[in-house]
Amino acid sequence: MKMAVIFGMNQIVSHGFGMFLFAALVPLMRESIALGHWHLAAIGALTQLAYLTGAMLLGLLGHRLNTARLALATGGLTTALLFTMAQLENPLFIMLTLTCLAASAAISWGALVEIISRHARPEQRSTCLSTVSSGTAWGYGLNGLLILLVVPSLGWQLAWQLAGAAGLLVMALTWHLLRHLGTPLAMPATAPEPALPAKKLLFALCRERTAFLACLICFLAGFSTMPFSSWLNVYLDQRGLPASLGGYTWTMVGITGMVAGLLTGRLADRRGHGVALLVIFCGFALGLLAFVYDPARFALVAGFGYGLMYFPMWGIVAGWVGKQYCATTTMQISGFCMVTFGLGGTLGNLLAGYLRTSTGSLDAIFVTLAGASVLLAMLGGWILGSSPAAPAQPGTSVPETLAP
Repeated sequence: MKMAVIFGMNQIVSHGFGMFLFAALVPLMRESIALGHWHLAAIGALTQLAYLTGAMLLGLLGHRLNTARLALATGGLTTALLFTMAQLENPLFIMLTLTCLAASAAISWGALVEIISRHARPEQRSTCLSTVSSGTAWGYGLNGLLILLVVPSLGWQLAWQLAGAAGLLVMALTWHLLRHLGTPLAMPATAPEPALPAKKLLFALCRERTAFLACLICFLAGFSTMPFSSWLNVYLDQRGLPASLGGYTWTMVGITGMVAGLLTGRLADRRGHGVALLVIFCGFALGLLAFVYDPARFALVAGFGYGLMYFPMWGIVAGWVGKQYCATTTMQISGFCMVTFGLGGTLGNLLAGYLRTSTGSLDAIFVTLAGASVLLAMLGGWILGSSPAAPAQPGTSVPETLAP
């Protein structure tokens, strides 16, 4: 589990701090920096585009790079940018820095997926991947501690500096780990591991069952989770519920995500990825259905389902893909999974805005999200019930297509 812990710390720095610390600190930063609403809107759009761009570049070009060096490079860039954020007061420079942090986060996750897929034992691979992906939830929790314990007395600048210091520590641990990694377990040390050229990769995403379903899962997950997080507090306010309920809900999300990665990853390794996917998707769907029925009573249940699904999903899906493809191709497909997740989230938010404008209420939005979560649960059940594919030879992809 040493690899899982250290790479999970990478996820805390790249995603927990690099992607979400600004959102936690922005109300306090606006007291001393002239960050207008258009700045915040532009930051939201640019960071999303940067994350998608980084993921797409990783899918198309990542196989040509040394992933160990890529992990260290993204860690160094993220650390430098976190320290830089403590010194910035110009909104445009802040915007540029956050955009670079988002792209670096996407590339960092893909590099970690490739390294874990290559070196982790097959019977522990999904546990490792889902534990690492849940590092984002730990970042959520640490962001909350920074706001509660550091910022009130010492200022928001120190929060960024502490995040950068954590990045330095994680870089040192990562360098030590990568230096002492043994022979890859995914294939013989002397055999070069092939990667899919862009045309064959796109064919696999469209025609091969595992690759297509992985992207479809991520699309539906983005469609349902991103609008939920964007509109939850607004919806609770519309229903006349206390703002504290939203705070408790997001606390539940973070706590659940902290432990869900390890537990669901072990479930995937021991009982199969179909079982793990069905469990997390059903938990998410039941939470949203209960929330739609009675938001006041079941907001925390929805938070539990969200945390159970969102954080470990990335590791479980990557582990499932890694059962059928080599480590390098798994990294490529994971990059495009991030792209489809972002596209799903964008479409979901656009649809939510349209429904809000046309109906004058947010009720239809959350009914739609609950419907998408049910589709995810049905997809998980279909994956579990379908016949397992024959195991692939190392370094090859399974030539199972969607055609009958």
